[in-house]
Amino acid sequence: MDIVILIGRILFGAIFFAGAAGHFTQTAAMAQFTESKGIKPGKPAVLLSGAWMLVGALMVAVGVWADLGALMLAVFLLPTAVLMHAFWKEQDPQAKAGEQMHFNKDLSLAGAALALFGLFAAFGDQIGLMVTGPLFS
Repeated sequence: MDIVILIGRILFGAIFFAGAAGHFTQTAAMAQFTESKGIKPGKPAVLLSGAWMLVGALMVAVGVWADLGALMLAVFLLPTAVLMHAFWKEQDPQAKAGEQMHFNKDLSLAGAALALFGLFAAFGDQIGLMVTGPLFS
């Protein structure tokens, strides 16, 4: 089962690796979007959130304090869902549907990250293919 858990950790991290890459390669466009949502200045917010995602995802995928990495991702996702994907504020039906999809995705991923946090904190010493045990217990 250790290899299955490792593959799951890597696959879970993949969306955050891609998201972080987007933050670093499309910073200007993302900063403009961020500012349109009322978060200023946009560029530092985009770069900081990209770094936060990357570090959290690496911690989960590699297994270095994976509990902390999972918690970092949940802490990123919950405010992101509310602040960046507030579908209830959209008037255009197509924009509303798109934002609702992103909101739901972020909530689902936050739930998965919180579940991983709990599992890593409770059973991290028993999970193979990890570099460190849990930081929290």
